[in-house]
This record gives sequence, structure tokens and C-alpha cells, in this order.
Amino acid sequence: MSTLTLVLTAVGSVLLLLFLVMKARIHAFVALILVSMGAGVFSGMPLDKIAETMQEGMGGTLGFLAIVVALGAMFGKVLHETGALDQIAVKLLNSFGEKNAHYSLGIAGLVCALPLFFDVAIVLLIGVAFAVARRTGGNVVKLVIPLFAGVAAAAAFLLPGPAPMLLASQMNADFGWMILIGISAAIPGMLLAGPIFGNFISKYVTLDLPVDISEPSLGQGKMPSFGLSLSLVLFPLALVGLKAIGENFVEQSSELYQWLEFIGHPFSAILVACLIAIYGLAIRRGMSKEKVMDICSSAIQPAGIILLVTGAGGVFKQVLVDSGVGPALGNALIGAGLPIALACFILAGTVRVIQGSATVACLTTVGLILPVVDLLGYSGAQLAALSICIAGGSLVLSHVNDSGFWLFGKFTGATESQTLKTWSIMETILGTIGAIVGMVFFAML
Repeated sequence: MSTLTLVLTAVGSVLLLLFLVMKARIHAFVALILVSMGAGVFSGMPLDKIAETMQEGMGGTLGFLAIVVALGAMFGKVLHETGALDQIAVKLLNSFGEKNAHYSLGIAGLVCALPLFFDVAIVLLIGVAFAVARRTGGNVVKLVIPLFAGVAAAAAFLLPGPAPMLLASQMNADFGWMILIGISAAIPGMLLAGPIFGNFISKYVTLDLPVDISEPSLGQGKMPSFGLSLSLVLFPLALVGLKAIGENFVEQSSELYQWLEFIGHPFSAILVACLIAIYGLAIRRGMSKEKVMDICSSAIQPAGIILLVTGAGGVFKQVLVDSGVGPALGNALIGAGLPIALACFILAGTVRVIQGSATVACLTTVGLILPVVDLLGYSGAQLAALSICIAGGSLVLSHVNDSGFWLFGKFTGATESQTLKTWSIMETILGTIGAIVGMVFFAML
């Protein structure tokens, strides 16, 4: 087919996805599967290959993500129930003081959300922001915006978060560089979009204090220390860093290299961290095995729908690649003279605005850009920088088709107009700053 036909197929597929989700009110999983089939048919794929491609896309995405999601969900839930996340938040508040509580909440969100999904992190940490607001008597907006910005920055840019893990895996990026560039993007993005913007917008938007606080299961006397809590949160990140050490400083034919690769793989890192949290923290401090089992079960139940929608996004991505739609659109974009890093940001932002989900925007953009990237032969470090550009684009201009938009409104009591003025602008600032950092690194590497 002609390039124009393939590009129109890509654009039409995304528009159809928007219609099915927003107007026809079809579940995102079903809509993605339908659109994937339609894209395969209209792009001229052999009919017998469409189902095979869809199966490959689902398996290729979930084969990695399912393990990371399940273990990460249990790890984060155990840390909350044992009070480890609360200890980090309280320590930061005490260190910064009430006057700078908005900075402490941004950092708390950034650190505590490392092992958690965005939605789960907000549910577990939002009570900290409300408790501080009750203590300080300040505007809730000034405190929740930094918290949401910190959690969003961790979810978008920092390993071992599921979304950046998925991006790095799909793009074949270097995990070590992904950590470095992700941190470089997350910290300034969080500061500008969180405490600084939150302080500004709180002068124009005021929200009353809701009452919805989730308390840890263990009593105050049984909670771990701040040092132990922080060490546990950062532990899987340190293990993933071992893989970067092995790739850069150890002979690849040696047995030590193989062990570092094995220990530093995300599967191993999160599994070990989860076991330490369960047996070295929860059970050791008096939590019953039955209670731990209930916590782990409750943690992974909400992950099912996330995995299904993400897997369907992987199906859509694979159809775009195998049908030739992805290469056509990617080449058209590059042919327009846009630098590859900027193209990644714009593509991800466009898909994000149209269909809402940041994860699906990332996967769709990978499907559109990967054929072009493969031909250009970029290094793992450069692919990590491009991954951060995609992650940044997937955050911008959140509106009514994004679950995060409604999550913010639900927990804070903000109206749609107030959410657009606060949450939507915060996400756009965060995504843009992160992508700019990614572009700078890409230009330097």
C-alpha cells in the first residue's frame, strides 16, 4: 500500500479508538482489540497473519510486564502495611519543616512510589498529604499537587516502575542509562511541576480537606526505621544497577558477568526485594502469615485489568509494526524534518491526548517509531534517552479521557474545571521537562 494509505490507517485507528472509548463507552481492552483488527485489515495484512500478530503482541508485552507488575504490587503493598512508606514521608516532613511541607511531599511521592503503580501509590500516600494539610491548615492544592507530581514522575521515568521498565524492555534500552536519565528527568520535573507550580496555582484554586486516610496495619511501635524503610524502597533499584556494572566493567565471557546480569534483571531484583519485605520485615515484626497472604492477594487483584489493557496496547503496537503502518508513519514524521527525539515526544503526546492512557501512548509510540529506530542503529544509551522522551510525551495534556484526571478529582474533591487548572497543567509541565532532559541526553550521547 502507499505511504499515504498507511498513514491514514494509523490516524484513523487512533481516532476510532477515541470514539469507541469516549463516545461508544466500550471498555478500553475491547476497543484496543477491535481497533487492532481493523488496522490489520485496512493496512492490507494477510487475514491469517492478523491473529498471529495479535497473539505475539499480547505475549511479548505481558511476558515481561506480568511478572514485574505482580511482584511490584505485592512489594509496595507490604511496604505500606508495615509502615515503611509512612516512615519515609514523616521523616521528610520533619526534615523540611511545615513551611516547606510541599517540597517534602513531592520527594515523598517520588521515593515512595518507586515500587508502586501510579493509582496504588496515590491511594496509599494521599492520606499523608491530608494529614499534613490538617496539621498546617494550608490549602490542599499546595500539598496534593507536589505529591501527585512526585508519584507521576516516579511512575513515568524511574525504574523499577512498570511503565519505564516496559519502555526500556520494548526499546531495548540500556537499563543503567535508563536509571541515570530517568533520575535526571524526574527530579527537576517534579520540582517544577510539583512544589513550584503547586505553590503558584494554590493562589487561584482552593480545595477543602477531604477525610479519607488509610492507616498501616502495624502499630507505631512496630514500624521500621527510616533508614531501613528507605533501603528497602531503593533495594531493587540497586540490584538493577548491578546489571549496568556488569555490562560496563566486567568481562562478558566471565561467570561474574552472568551472575550480575541474572541478579540485576528486573525479575530477580523485584522478587528478592519482595521476599525481603515479606519475611525480613512483615513477618519478623509480628505480622501473621495469613495477614501477609491477604495483603499480597489484595495487592495483585487490581493489577488484572491494568495488565489486560496494557497487553491490548501491546497488541495494537505489534499490529502497527507488522502491518507497515508504523514504519510508514515513522518515516513520514522523520521525512518531515523532525529530530527523532522530538518526534518521539510529539507522537507520544498526540496519542496520549487522543486516547488517554499514558501506558498505551508509550506502547503505541514504540510501535510507530521502533521500525525507524532499528534502521538507524542507535546505542542502548541513546534508546534510553528516546524512551524518556516517549515517557514525557505520554504525560502531557491529560484531560477527561485519562483515568488519572478522574483519580485526582475523586481524591481531592476538585471539579473538572479545577482539575484542568491543576492536574492537567502539572502533568504537562512534568512531561515537557522530562522530555527536554531526554532530548539533551540524546544530543550528548
